[in-house]
Amino acid sequence: MDGTGTAPRPDKRYFFLKLHSPRPTFPGDMNEAEARIMQAHVAYWRRLADEGSIVVFGPVSDPDGAWGMAVAEVDDAEEVRTMAAGDPVILSGLGFSYEIFPMARAIVRSTCVL
Repeated sequence: MDGTGTAPRPDKRYFFLKLHSPRPTFPGDMNEAEARIMQAHVAYWRRLADEGSIVVFGPVSDPDGAWGMAVAEVDDAEEVRTMAAGDPVILSGLGFSYEIFPMARAIVRSTCVL
C-alpha cells in the first residue's frame, strides 16, 4: 500500500484527456442532435469507468468555455488513443477533438465521489 489505502499499479499508465467542444458556448446551446450524441458520450465513458479503465471523467466549468476531462488508467498510449477515437462525439463528426497528455505519476484514492 502507498499510505492512501490504494495499492500502486506499476503495470498501468495514466493519461489526462481534454475534450474540446465544437464552440465555446457548448453545452449551453446544444441542439437535440448534439444532446443525443452527448448522452451516448456519457454512456460510453461510464461503461469504461465501470470496466476500470477510467478513474474520473466529467465536464469542467471553465469561464472561457466548458470542456470535458477524463483520467485513464491503461496499459499503453495506444489504448487511450483508441478510447478517444471510439467516443461517439468524435465519431459524430460534429467538431469535437481530444488532447491526450501522459501523466508522469498518479496518486489514486480508493473512494468514489458522485
